Amino acid sequence: MAQKMSDLNKMLYDYRLTTAEILYHLPDYPAILQSFVWQEVDLPPEFPVLTRFLHFWEKELDGKLHSVKVASRELIVPAQLVYCEGMFNIH
Repeated sequence: MAQKMSDLNKMLYDYRLTTAEILYHLPDYPAILQSFVWQEVDLPPEFPVLTRFLHFWEKELDGKLHSVKVASRELIVPAQLVYCEGMFNIH
């Protein structure tokens, strides 16, 4: 049985927050597209979790896939500092 990775291990192994916008045809009205947003922590560039989900979709769900747009963001990033240009005194 495969052991699950902790969230910290995923961050260290370059897993990323992955968002996919999935457009699919409605089963009863194939000319109409519906949007579904999927989000999970996944490992680019193969995206194994997303790939398993899409295989499940094609096998088990009626709506035929039209397109999938994928965005990915690192979980650990350097801090971003923004300097202010003014100072306000509140009494």
